[in-house]
Amino acid sequence: MIRWQLSTPILAVALIWFSTMSKLMATVIANFIGGLIFFWVDMFIFTSRKLAVEWEVKDNIICSDCRHVARGYRIIKTPNYDKTKEIAPKFRCENCSKEKTKKLRANGVIIN
Repeated sequence: MIRWQLSTPILAVALIWFSTMSKLMATVIANFIGGLIFFWVDMFIFTSRKLAVEWEVKDNIICSDCRHVARGYRIIKTPNYDKTKEIAPKFRCENCSKEKTKKLRANGVIIN
């Protein structure tokens, strides 16, 4: 969200600089300049290790550990753990998910 808002003043300044051109051409150039700047920001955001863990969250599941009905969580993928092709995924309530996450970390799974 912050990155998106930062692009607005940069594009506005570029549009003002190129205001003598047609509106379409000024917009194209402003977006090109924004792309040159924010490509690197986006590259950092989308390759950040903090975003490397993919989770799936569902409401009203039966926890695979404690059998309570609750919001369910499961880790789908990390750099060294992949359950994307899981036929019968196991969801856990928040407490059981935290315990499972601790066990995965203890077994060397990278979870930030």
